[in-house]
Amino acid sequence: MGPRAKDYYQMLGVAQNATEEEIKKSYRDLAKQYHPDANPDKPEAGERFKEISEAYNVLSDPASRRKYDQLRRFGGLGGFAGRPSTGAAPGDGKGFRFEDLGGLGDIFSTIFDFGKRAAERPRGPVRGRDVEYLVEISFRTAVRGGKATINVPISEECATCDGSGAAPGSKLDACDECQGRGTVTFGHGTFSVPRPCPACLGRGNIPRELCNACGGRGEVTTQRRISITVPAGVEDGARLRLSGQGERGPGGGRTGDLIVRFKVKEDNFFSRDGLDLVCEVPINLAQAMLGSRVRVRTADNKKIVLRVPPGTQSGSVFRIKGQGVEKGEKTGDQLVRVLVKVPDDLSEQGREMAERLAELEGLRH
Repeated sequence: MGPRAKDYYQMLGVAQNATEEEIKKSYRDLAKQYHPDANPDKPEAGERFKEISEAYNVLSDPASRRKYDQLRRFGGLGGFAGRPSTGAAPGDGKGFRFEDLGGLGDIFSTIFDFGKRAAERPRGPVRGRDVEYLVEISFRTAVRGGKATINVPISEECATCDGSGAAPGSKLDACDECQGRGTVTFGHGTFSVPRPCPACLGRGNIPRELCNACGGRGEVTTQRRISITVPAGVEDGARLRLSGQGERGPGGGRTGDLIVRFKVKEDNFFSRDGLDLVCEVPINLAQAMLGSRVRVRTADNKKIVLRVPPGTQSGSVFRIKGQGVEKGEKTGDQLVRVLVKVPDDLSEQGREMAERLAELEGLRH
């Protein structure tokens, strides 16, 4: 069995009816997140960046997107191949041509064997497709967990026509293109590929009157409101599979799954290092030299008093136990890096005192 066809809409985390601006915005956000320059120690980020760029190159061009939508809708080669085979001999130039792939030959390589599987697929209940959805969560929610409500665009079988594409009461005629089989063959010889008929969308028949609710497509897109539980300690890019929350299966088949992919917002105070939380706290020169106590905020918005010993150097790191990321039975720590701020505009009296201190401590060269 060959590799599964790529779903570029899922790669970019957008709906199939997304606008050009929504596609561009999602691409920019993901490209920034997974760019190799921003992830020098993560080779998998480079592969993800290539996938994102590939998806954007197809969906950002209206002509390529139309062809791809055909391919995705039909589950096979869609409008990328030539006309169905008419029995011409191989090599006569009248059948399958790679040029007809419209510059998307990589798609062909990933779904080449689909037609064979489609032709062998039994008619009847079919499992619904999985849906991937990108959800943005706050840094604190990622660290401590919580609830989130999302509105997911789901393509479902049209309730008005039960997926037939025909208006209620309308008669169905056998499809002339496929002679009622539901599949047509493209190409010749080695490159002979059966796939769902584009004229009847693989149904084998054509309605005399199209369904007004779905325009003859047999499916409609709805917004499904879903409440999800965000696990504590979830990382950026992590996925959560929700069984039975994807698209409904045609013919009464089992519902697919919803795959939620998390994008964690950056925090202006905390960053993350595994299970540890890292923050920076400024202190003044007197606090560094004489020692002090400073109040530090935790991820739970509590204030903890941190003792800074005399002679603390800028960049010194202090550990607050148990205030890091909770994940399973493990909990990290909070690492506080103190930064000594040196005044750049001393008063006359302050300058005199600093010079006196330098003399007493032998700091002058």
